[in-house]
Amino acid sequence: MAEPVKVFGIAGRSGSGKTTLIEAMLPRFSAMGLRTSVIKHSHHDFPLEPPHKDSARFRQAGAHEVMVASPYRYAIVHELRGAPELSLNEQLQRLSAVDLVLVEGFKSEPIPRIEVYRPETGQTPLHVEPDSGFLAVATNERLSTAIPCLPLEEPDVIATFICTFLEIPVHSTP
Repeated sequence: MAEPVKVFGIAGRSGSGKTTLIEAMLPRFSAMGLRTSVIKHSHHDFPLEPPHKDSARFRQAGAHEVMVASPYRYAIVHELRGAPELSLNEQLQRLSAVDLVLVEGFKSEPIPRIEVYRPETGQTPLHVEPDSGFLAVATNERLSTAIPCLPLEEPDVIATFICTFLEIPVHSTP
């Protein structure tokens, strides 16, 4: 039986640096010998290609799914056409097997996660909300909080925290 996928969430208010943190950690996870995928949740519709390109034209004409493939990558675009959004679990099932999946957003899902918080944005932190479920907060300032504060500008420390929490054995590639 396959081991369940290791999932860890990165959440925070808009503009806090979630994407930047994930982007900084990905090469570190690779250097540790981990294959990592990312799911980014968006509340907005987003264009995947210019409307005049073939793949967009196929979708607009009614295709259920369109695969664009090249010698370098492939992408499958699946139109929901009024169907409900996939749950996080359903999205995870569609990914290839990897060592770790980082999830940006999905702050209400019952997965282990940290908050990225920058006080200078003027927004209230999420980790102070009742039952927020955050394990730690990655921040660029010293905070008074009951959960661990991780240095936002040190992605190695945060990557190690994630691996330690998920009990992922870490090894370096030659």
